[in-house]
Amino acid sequence: MPYPALFLGIAGLIPFIGLPVFALLGVMGVYEATHYFTLYSAVLLSFFGGIHWYDAISGGKTNHQLYVAMLPTIVGWLCLILGSDIRTLGILSLSYLAILIYDKYTLALPKEQIMSYITFRVGLTTVVVLAHAVMIFMLR
Repeated sequence: MPYPALFLGIAGLIPFIGLPVFALLGVMGVYEATHYFTLYSAVLLSFFGGIHWYDAISGGKTNHQLYVAMLPTIVGWLCLILGSDIRTLGILSLSYLAILIYDKYTLALPKEQIMSYITFRVGLTTVVVLAHAVMIFMLR
């Protein structure tokens, strides 16, 4: 993985880690932190569709991948409509897991690149899913 990708991927975790910590420390209220967390999570989820959009059009594919590329954006948008609650956080969390699994079996990268990418994504996704779990726990 190129260093800028590693840096930006890790930096992208800051809101996922910071917002629950702020809520736990009382820097902001749980509901305010959950709202900002949900907004960030929905926007970031839509980013992962772009990977498949590019992979599909650059490879001349017209199969399911081009259509699936739109799902993270649609799911993220629907989660924004649903609001910041336990149900929405659960949907977002499961969506991150689903797109990771889809990435592993669909992306047309050379074997060494896909293994590096998936290994990195597993680490990032683990933190993201755990952060969602913390937010859900705080809302209960």
